[in-house]
Amino acid sequence: MPAIATTVSTTILKSVPLFASFPDEQLRMLVGVVTRRSAPRASVIMAAGDQIDSLYIVISGRLKVMMSDADGKEVILSLIGPSQFFGEMGLIDDSPRSASVVTIEPCELLSINKRDFKKSLAENFEMCTAVMRGLVHRLREADRKIGSPALRDVYGRVARPLLDVSEDVNGQKMVTKRLPKQDIAKMIGASREMVSRVMKDLQMGGYIEVRGSNIVLRDTIMLPH
Repeated sequence: MPAIATTVSTTILKSVPLFASFPDEQLRMLVGVVTRRSAPRASVIMAAGDQIDSLYIVISGRLKVMMSDADGKEVILSLIGPSQFFGEMGLIDDSPRSASVVTIEPCELLSINKRDFKKSLAENFEMCTAVMRGLVHRLREADRKIGSPALRDVYGRVARPLLDVSEDVNGQKMVTKRLPKQDIAKMIGASREMVSRVMKDLQMGGYIEVRGSNIVLRDTIMLPH
């Protein structure tokens, strides 16, 4: 990973949901085993086929989980943002990474190696529960993507990534982070041109509103098109 490691404070650890329930004594012990790293845009944090040796927690920035299809084209499986973590599945079942994780903007990450991760799981029930919740969430997301009728048409497939990355801003769902049409295309298995046409249709139909660099999602975007 092309990054420079720096020390971590208990204040930083306490701000991470995964460690928030740890008592101060345990946080002080973690300071010695958790590493903070900066990674520039387009850094490969994990490559498909790699053996996993660390758990990573995102402090700032965004990353994409991606793999190549049978034709060698990039497919984006999901996006990872602040407070989320990745790499835990490989640490638990000792299997190689099935997809690559790459930064899409400069990131600040925390990492904890396999031995210390397993030790922390064994010693902290809350952390163990948080990791299990994360795994269950990913399974539910996979089930939703496979089974949702809304994803069977291209409008629903374009709407889903927008909903996934949206935030609540003053009572409105809004996409405030840049999400290129090319990335949406890679996430849903469509062409960039198709995504552009659908985005234009959604805008003309009043389902979305573009405000400068932000996209406001109307409640009607969840209705069948």
